Amino acid sequence: MKILQKYVLREFLLPFAYCFGTFYGLYVLCTLFATFKKMAEAHASAGYVVHFLLAYMSPYLVWLLPASLMLAALYTMWRFCHHSEIIAMRANGLSYATIVTPILAVATVAALGCVINQEFYVPQGREFAQRAEHSNFHPPPAVVRAVDYYNYAARRIWRINRMNLDNPGVLEGVRITIERPDGRKVVDIDCRRAEYLDGLWWLYSPQYRYFDEQGTPVKPPANPLLQLTIRPMPHFSEKPRDFVIEGKEWEFLSVRDMLARMEAHPQTQDPGRLYDLHARLAMPWACVVITLFAIPAGIATGRQSVFKGVLLAIALFFGFYMTSMGCALLAKNKEIALVPWLAAWLPNFTFLGAGLALFARLR
Repeated sequence: MKILQKYVLREFLLPFAYCFGTFYGLYVLCTLFATFKKMAEAHASAGYVVHFLLAYMSPYLVWLLPASLMLAALYTMWRFCHHSEIIAMRANGLSYATIVTPILAVATVAALGCVINQEFYVPQGREFAQRAEHSNFHPPPAVVRAVDYYNYAARRIWRINRMNLDNPGVLEGVRITIERPDGRKVVDIDCRRAEYLDGLWWLYSPQYRYFDEQGTPVKPPANPLLQLTIRPMPHFSEKPRDFVIEGKEWEFLSVRDMLARMEAHPQTQDPGRLYDLHARLAMPWACVVITLFAIPAGIATGRQSVFKGVLLAIALFFGFYMTSMGCALLAKNKEIALVPWLAAWLPNFTFLGAGLALFARLR
């Protein structure tokens, strides 16, 4: 990295750290004001409180980082102009693209960090924070009830009475229905408990009810396996993770889990859920888009005032998120049903074009 780029990077990272730390700290303080009394009454440990705050704040990074990047970019470019450093850099033959490369690199790293955060931490973080609030900060088991799962390929329906999301390999009160291709039952299997051990499902105290092609109960076949009190089921292909995905609310799923849920329910494709999937991937890149139009907005040459550029950047910032919300409404409105992927990515494409147009006008 060249000395100049190191200088630009250092001058940008400091205000960025200040802005992000301020925004994050304000959100944490607001959260503590709302929850401190309940935490104190529950005698929550310091580790539990920190875990809750990190989990609670994790979804907001996708909003806080773009705002921090925008303000840091505006301040950095204004400072360079105020001290005539931009003029000196340009006089030495450096292009604007070379000057701002470190800033855009930081924005790209922030976007990638948001993608990783959204995929690997936010879903379980949001779920943990909600469970903590609902239990008044007494750590509860993650228990869900009445979980239904349909394996379309094998035509098996699982109805689970009780499942702990922290230990999904143990299911309580299970009924498994195996169907014929026409949808009529072959057999119902009721068991007290099902456990996933060594890659196999084991059924405890299974009870069988067989049906003929007309759906009439018939006598079970003569099979010694039906007499076992603990029976392995090697032909069952379901995994505990399949039931966890089914038992969680939609907003607590990662992109991978959303795809798995939609693959498990191909007959119920919802444009709103397709939009949620694409929006989860698109929103982190607001870091790059917003930084790109903030950079030229913060540059004022000659007798120009930077105030107009700041107002323009703020207007574009709010316009970006207003456009995102409008596209979300259009995608989830069944009467309009804007193409989900287009609705999710349209704000990025539109405001990326605006940023490139502003950048191209720099002299």
